[in-house]
Amino acid sequence: MSLIRYARTADHPAIAEVNELAFGGPAEARLIERLRADGDVLLEMVAVEDDQVTGHILFSRLFADRPEMFAALAPMAVRPGLQRAGTGSALVRAGLDAAKEFGAHGVLVLGHREYYPRFGFLAETAARVASPYSGSPSFMALALEKGAFDQPLSVAYPDAFTP
Repeated sequence: MSLIRYARTADHPAIAEVNELAFGGPAEARLIERLRADGDVLLEMVAVEDDQVTGHILFSRLFADRPEMFAALAPMAVRPGLQRAGTGSALVRAGLDAAKEFGAHGVLVLGHREYYPRFGFLAETAARVASPYSGSPSFMALALEKGAFDQPLSVAYPDAFTP
């Protein structure tokens, strides 16, 4: 199994490679670079096996109309050929634990509807969230603190998410 740890600057080229391979192009790698450059990264973690980065997850801060902190999970990638072996799940679980430690009350994701619910993400939980992605069945939320999504919430994503 992979070692999950916080990403280091020296990991950046390998993180870009994993994302480009996993997503079939440079869009996510560019998103990551811009989030870093703009100071919008809350945390990044990598999966490492035999000194090679095999997976990556990033959480960015969201701008909310409430004082509590909320985060966006995007992107998460695992090197092709190593997918479906638990690396992605380990990254998501470790990332959610870290996001809670960092003070996030809840996390939003625009992701695969068959994948993210296994971690507790639900479209129903995001129903009271106003965002550019509201209404999409792939827009899901997970409360890290009790009641995080009980009241209406409006969030703005970092500029890097705007094409």
